[in-house]
Amino acid sequence: GLLVYKNSLHSYKEFPLRLGELGQVHRHEASGALNGLFRVRTFTQDDAHIFLTEEQIESEIVRLISFIDRVYSIFGLSYEIELSTRPEEKYIGSIEVWDKAEEALALACERAGKSCKVNPGDGAFYGPKLDFHVKDSLGRVWQCGTIQLDMNLPERFDITYVAKDGSKKRPIMLHRVIFGSIERFIGIITEHFAGNFPTWLAPTQVNIIPVNNEHHLEYATKVKETLEMNGIRVAIDAREEKLGYRMRESQIHKIPYTLVIGDKEKEEGSVNARRFGSKEEEKLSLDEFVSKINTEIKEKRR
Repeated sequence: GLLVYKNSLHSYKEFPLRLGELGQVHRHEASGALNGLFRVRTFTQDDAHIFLTEEQIESEIVRLISFIDRVYSIFGLSYEIELSTRPEEKYIGSIEVWDKAEEALALACERAGKSCKVNPGDGAFYGPKLDFHVKDSLGRVWQCGTIQLDMNLPERFDITYVAKDGSKKRPIMLHRVIFGSIERFIGIITEHFAGNFPTWLAPTQVNIIPVNNEHHLEYATKVKETLEMNGIRVAIDAREEKLGYRMRESQIHKIPYTLVIGDKEKEEGSVNARRFGSKEEEKLSLDEFVSKINTEIKEKRR
């Protein structure tokens, strides 16, 4: 972010200037420390650097806290915020600048209506930070999001902007991630939902099972095409296996909806829908089912 910023001249009119990327990070973890998606040697991070003036710090951090809160709420994840302050020894910049930065982060939390726990001395060497610790359904805590306020690196990289009076001034820089490691976040939500993803998030949202391929596969294929045209992720299980076996497989894979297609459904242009985890079946016209599932997806129901 710093190098991209430094590549051209910038004005105060551009601020806050937000530069984001999905960056690949490599870390040589000891083989014994590797753990599924949770601790890997290569991962993808949703990095962003935000350049702004001192007056914009509080409002931008409030906006970021609100953004992170909205993202975690969609997944039904609870979290706690931790304010990590200046390390005892290894840090750059003056204590006065550090105190100012720490106060700005604490005030932004207060203004956003969020409490934060202080973690003394755990800040990065270049600035204090807010860490977002996510709690999953198993009660485990994971550090995901981070907002770091950096009033020192812009000085070291000698980056500037043209102020309102035409003079060159030093910007403040915020570094933020929301998911942290995207791979680890996928691992967290997979275990959080125990594989039973809400419909909007499930890799396969609907599984169609024709009772008899000879008589019902053609209509089942039409249902699949209609659902796909509406942006729904669908699979057809047309294996020459017993109906009960295929339905059980659909439940094992925790697919949100299983549609059984038989004679009645073919004649009426309907579907027989069963929700994962339910023994009840619901008969709906194809249009009704499309409307039902699209509403569920749009509202991101859990």
